[in-house]
Amino acid sequence: MIESELKDKILSRKACIGIIGLGYVGLPLVLRFAQKGFPVLGFDTDAKKVQALNAGLSYIKHIPPAEIAALRFADNPGALFEATTEASRLSEPDALLVCVPTPLNRHREPDLRYVEQTTREIAATLRPGQIISLESTTYPGTTEEVMLPLLQQNGLQVGKDFFVIYSPEREDPGNPVYQVHNIPKVVGGATAGCLRLGELLYGQIIDQVNPVSSTRVAEMTKLLENIYRAVNIALVNELKMLCLRMNIDIYEVINAAKTKPFGFQAFYPGPGLGGHCIPIDPFYLTWKAREYDFSTRFIELAGEINTYIPYFVVERAVQGLNEKCNKSIKNARVLLVGVAYKKDVDDMRESPSLKLMELLLQRGARVDYHDPHIPVMPQTRRHEFNLRSVPLTSESLASYDLVLIATDHSCLDYEAILTHAQLVLDTRNAIDSSKPHPNVIRA
Repeated sequence: MIESELKDKILSRKACIGIIGLGYVGLPLVLRFAQKGFPVLGFDTDAKKVQALNAGLSYIKHIPPAEIAALRFADNPGALFEATTEASRLSEPDALLVCVPTPLNRHREPDLRYVEQTTREIAATLRPGQIISLESTTYPGTTEEVMLPLLQQNGLQVGKDFFVIYSPEREDPGNPVYQVHNIPKVVGGATAGCLRLGELLYGQIIDQVNPVSSTRVAEMTKLLENIYRAVNIALVNELKMLCLRMNIDIYEVINAAKTKPFGFQAFYPGPGLGGHCIPIDPFYLTWKAREYDFSTRFIELAGEINTYIPYFVVERAVQGLNEKCNKSIKNARVLLVGVAYKKDVDDMRESPSLKLMELLLQRGARVDYHDPHIPVMPQTRRHEFNLRSVPLTSESLASYDLVLIATDHSCLDYEAILTHAQLVLDTRNAIDSSKPHPNVIRA
């Protein structure tokens, strides 16, 4: 029986694990499975990533190269981990974990081209005895409606010949406490047999696996997690704007509110949403809801507020330069401090700094940036700025009309910024708001 054979392979750690997409989600899974003794084959379309990994190098800041090298250059070289660009090798692994991007198109509709293309490539080599797990965030129904029809085109039956699960990623880059092994894993299967194998597979590397009744429930679970955050961030961002008008310190309010030991969780304002999940995931559900003649008004309102925040920050910059420096934003020299989407990581996916830079340039400002974690601004799907991080010195700080703190990295010298910058726009409370600073404005 195919299910029984695959179960034995997993339990004996002889099952080859294929990870498709070797980024912030896929690469930690590679490490965890290989460190638990599974042979791992990683797939990525980026030949430079594959080359780096096979050389024992890392391109993600919080993943040390030594951990990659240990898997590549053990006593039996290449036995634990190998990376490839060759989709023809997708038949080799017994388990295939799909960790590809699920962005939005320019109309804020789901862009499933990477999921669809990957599924077609898997289908072309699909053999009996493989389990496929989709980890990419998507709308409820994707696994059943998009993946399964493509996988069953060659006559193999799900739950009998091959197995399909949905298990949403819960990666938090740079988090020293919660990593792959101790973040509980939700798993939904296309059939009962699929679910059994999914639980067994992830149970080999993760402390707690939580099964749910279907792939659709698992897909909705991931969306709820991130919509919850998006809605609460929108709430606190709206309150921030009100508090600025009322001359109330929003951070003092939050700190006071979180002394309540129940019924309150602190969320903090910022210059906009960032990361690969929160700015995108709510729109997957609002799009799918329209199929059911349902308007997700609450979610869409939160999306409107969060989308507006970078515009609000730029308006505060315009106002500050006018009132404090008697300067126009046009031709003003602006230094953006921090371009990663959150502190202490080198991850720029959907960073609000990209939108801030775009809006400032549209207003005619001359923009540079400083980020010790991102020495060169990478090209993204929507932006290409061709900039390098400039040094943060007393002379450079003094040369800018405005220093805009967009990401509050721990390693930055905020005292130097406060001392030498002519005007600081702080969007993260990096400079303590409880003390008056005449050259600091808030947004």
